[in-house]
Amino acid sequence: MIIVTGATGQLGRQVVESLLTRVPADQVGVSVRDPEKARSLADRGVRVRQGSFTDAAGLAHAFEGASQVLIVSVDKMGDECVAQHRTAIGAAAAAGARRILYTSQMGAGASSHFQACRDHAATEEALRACGVPFTSLRNGFYAASAAHFLGQAVESGRIVLPADGPVAWTAHADLADAAAAVLADEGCFEGPTPPLTGTEALTFDDIAGIASELTGRTFTRAIAPDGRFLEQAVGGGVPREAVEQLLGIFTAARADEFATVDPTLAKLIGREPVALRTVLRDQLSNG
Repeated sequence: MIIVTGATGQLGRQVVESLLTRVPADQVGVSVRDPEKARSLADRGVRVRQGSFTDAAGLAHAFEGASQVLIVSVDKMGDECVAQHRTAIGAAAAAGARRILYTSQMGAGASSHFQACRDHAATEEALRACGVPFTSLRNGFYAASAAHFLGQAVESGRIVLPADGPVAWTAHADLADAAAAVLADEGCFEGPTPPLTGTEALTFDDIAGIASELTGRTFTRAIAPDGRFLEQAVGGGVPREAVEQLLGIFTAARADEFATVDPTLAKLIGREPVALRTVLRDQLSNG
């Protein structure tokens, strides 16, 4: 029984869909906060149980009989995030899982400029200490984030963001297929994987050029100094802590924390990863 957490989220749902092309449905289980949202999976023979990273007892039921558990990292940062991951790791170990897998991120490290990467590093330390073999999927930076930033600039044609650096933007679908491939080939990676990335690292200058080519309109890139970006966002009602965490992405990018391009993802999924150009084209055509 392979258990996938967060199976109604953007990444987790795609992992389950990809996994179902590799193993029978009765060997797949999901742990979700709201089982009703996973009804369609239950209808296809997937075991659906309620589970929350804040409820160890509930996870014990959700993880029952697991051979492997994929812990999809939560969309939070800081101590709360790491505490929830530790709860899930403990529950997977207690359930007798042979292997625990975790969706980490390229650039994970205790000294990263980006809080999420420091959280991933702390979670990986908890995995090392749990006594169960583990695989940490060092996912490339989500291409959806680049599309989101670009979406804010569609009307004006101006991408106004802090100074950045090259980022190996990577599509959710490719990362989901990679996770499914690793789950179906148990033990093919011990510990952290190499960075699972697309084939090129691009800056927002590059993204402005791609958007211009795709639309026939001119997109320009303007630098917003960190301090000004922070104050304007806070003045617009965004919580200061959230903006500071966002700035961490740009600071980390300037330090080349997300610049590595690696062939491992392509080998795992058996094809070239989706290019950022394709993701942006879809975003702009739907905008």
